[in-house]
Amino acid sequence: MFVIVDDYSRFTWTLFLASKDESFEKFLVLLKKIEKRVEHCLRFDHGKEFENSSFIDYCNEHGADHNFSTPKTSQQSEVVEHKNRTLEDMNRTILVASGLPRNFWAAPLNTSCYIINRCMIRPILNKTPHELFKGRKPNIKHLRVFDCKCYVHNNNGKESLGKFDPISDEAIFLGYSSHSKAYKVLNKRTLCV
Repeated sequence: MFVIVDDYSRFTWTLFLASKDESFEKFLVLLKKIEKRVEHCLRFDHGKEFENSSFIDYCNEHGADHNFSTPKTSQQSEVVEHKNRTLEDMNRTILVASGLPRNFWAAPLNTSCYIINRCMIRPILNKTPHELFKGRKPNIKHLRVFDCKCYVHNNNGKESLGKFDPISDEAIFLGYSSHSKAYKVLNKRTLCV
């Protein structure tokens, strides 16, 4: 997991990596989505995935500062460390309360990040990270309880539905899509997300 936090707004992104070698590619994809909204001053810990020619070359090419926190001083990366702890605690709580297997850990983590960005208030500024980063108040009317029962329309063209067959399948709510205004659900019949 790769957690990125905007220093001013505290808006948070979570990226999932199969290995640390993917850090730079995933970072670039995210940066292209948000680069018009952020300043180019990047601060990393001294992880080997950040101290490499890819990150250094990118920063030099784009005029970005590539700063590192002092080794063995978590105080300098306190914001990200605190955010990691908060995400871990929320993730653990949601997983235990839902009873889902541990291999579903990414879904509650994404949901936790989504909720933090829209609901936690920056005390001094009295605004949410979403409001500070995107310039508008977040709409939270669509928020749902993780693991609640929901139903999805059975629009699978492969199966021909009979006249009295159910047109929806029972599902479990797993979170929010990062690409659209859609929910992520686990269809209990097909076992697909």
